[in-house]
Amino acid sequence: MADETRRRVLDAAGPIFAEKGFTAATVREICAAAGTNQAAINYHFGDKERLYLEVVRLAHRLRMEQTPPAQWPPDADPAEKLQSFVRTTLTRMLETPDALWPMRLMMREMLQPTMACQPLVEEFIRPQLEQLLGILDELLPAETPAYRQQQFAFSVIGQCLHYRVAGEFVALLIPPDDLAAHFSTEQLVEHITDFSLAAVSEFSRVAGESCGTALEQR
Repeated sequence: MADETRRRVLDAAGPIFAEKGFTAATVREICAAAGTNQAAINYHFGDKERLYLEVVRLAHRLRMEQTPPAQWPPDADPAEKLQSFVRTTLTRMLETPDALWPMRLMMREMLQPTMACQPLVEEFIRPQLEQLLGILDELLPAETPAYRQQQFAFSVIGQCLHYRVAGEFVALLIPPDDLAAHFSTEQLVEHITDFSLAAVSEFSRVAGESCGTALEQR
């Protein structure tokens, strides 16, 4: 019974936090939606802040269950791994209906971070970044500094995020027929992967030339 009440509170709080945000949502309306009282929230979560943190964690778990982290066979090359990562990221961002509260809450948290953001980053976001950095480590020259690898990683993620955050603007800028013909999720996967690989290749070429020049000058 206690677990059922706890889950009922979470299920009620999710859509309310997603719509209104942490500050505007009230414990009273969450209790009304859950069919319980504030004592249940105090008992199961302690306070509104901890309830919000649990709701954010639940939102991300639900999204990860819907679109699990990227996986690939042991013999996959780095380009295949990158494509798989981009496909997973775009699928999670673009093919989750806006009406689902976990997506709306995660976007709200991304654009307006709260106290829940740091635990979210450590538990869920950082492992995905580390996965991408591992792929880039295979693609970039061995002497590439960590900050450049991180910049490349954020460039890859930023390309994916653009179509989520600015999707409505993309739809206004691109004629409907072209949008339908050339901007499917899979087409964007191929474009972002190819674009990123080209950037890595050019960076590696310039880095190699710079290294060669430095050696010649010694």
